[in-house]
Amino acid sequence: MEHRAAPLRLPAPAQDVLLALFVTVMQVQGTMIRNAGEVVQRPLSDLGYLGYALLIASGLVIAGRRRWPVPVFVTTALASLVYYGVDFPDGPGWLGLFVALYTLAAYGDGRRSLMITGVGVTVLTVVWLAAAADIEPRAAVGWVFFRIGVSVMSVTLGESVRSRRVIAAEAQERAELAERTREEEARARVDAERLRIAREVHDTVAHAIAIINVQAGVTAHVLGKRPEVAQEALRTIEQTSSRALGEMRAILGVLRGDDGDSARAPYPGLGQIDELTAKASEAGLDLKLEEVSPAAPVPSAVDSAAYRILQESITNVIRHVGPTRVTVALKAGSEVLEIRVTDEGRPAAPGDDRADPPARQLAGTRAAAEPGRGILGMRERCLLLGGQLDAGPLPGGGFEVRARLPLVSNGSRI
Repeated sequence: MEHRAAPLRLPAPAQDVLLALFVTVMQVQGTMIRNAGEVVQRPLSDLGYLGYALLIASGLVIAGRRRWPVPVFVTTALASLVYYGVDFPDGPGWLGLFVALYTLAAYGDGRRSLMITGVGVTVLTVVWLAAAADIEPRAAVGWVFFRIGVSVMSVTLGESVRSRRVIAAEAQERAELAERTREEEARARVDAERLRIAREVHDTVAHAIAIINVQAGVTAHVLGKRPEVAQEALRTIEQTSSRALGEMRAILGVLRGDDGDSARAPYPGLGQIDELTAKASEAGLDLKLEEVSPAAPVPSAVDSAAYRILQESITNVIRHVGPTRVTVALKAGSEVLEIRVTDEGRPAAPGDDRADPPARQLAGTRAAAEPGRGILGMRERCLLLGGQLDAGPLPGGGFEVRARLPLVSNGSRI
């Protein structure tokens, strides 16, 4: 495996120290060379070597430019004002000032740093022009305009670097936000799919087990007395378990991503309501259909949800009540499909000898059974489609499930 050598990069403080030393040497040495052999109005050694001190101070202070950009700029600006105000010889003594201007604009906060640099450059311009009022020869005034122009360019370059850094940081933040959003959306889709599969498995298994349980009870009760009834009950158990296994294979095929027919099997819908009611009748329910009027095709999601709500409602009656009278009403309007499943409760009071033994046994399970997820699953199906579901006992006895499913898109996930 090839290893690439990491590039040698000094820490920022070390870089600033080296830059400060370079600027200091350039300011002092450059000024001395430029004015060598010329008669100047005030040499650097005047006033107790003040000229050297100003050039050295304005250079060395650059070492703290990133940590204290405003104090560094103020120091270099004051050094320049004093230097040119007392007529020290011209030269590259402005290098530290230009670096300080660039640093303040590049590492500042934008508006505040621009205001400081703007005021500073304005004051420097006025002092420089005033100090050059009687400069000789007059052509030397060009260096004053050079300092003004480079000062403005330093601020402009620093602001450009700062703006690019801000834009890059915002782009990075947007990219990270987009990545987090994609992860959250993917996680939400996984959770939604997991919940949907859990509902499908619950509805399939609960309905099949309820019917099998009832038919097994009937078989045990009439096995020695009415073998033909027991045979029919066993046949119903076989058909119900086979159908449940088929639906489970279809669900598992979707999870595995199979391309077979089981993976592409359609989910049950209202077209199979007759089969559903027939199986409920075989389980001992006196089921009556009324107002079955979805003449126009309904959306597939609504069709599947309506079937599952009917299936779960009937399954709850079989599990918790036993043989009783059940009314199923479907009413499809122009915008809403209404579903109503009502049972009359237990068919006989405790101790009534007319009640069939399996019916009495199942009728007593409602009080003992622990709360399940059937109603919760039905309510989740309705909410996903933008509908609503109400379920609860009736004042005169019995239980009713009422659902409303929209047939047109209203912003929900149909």
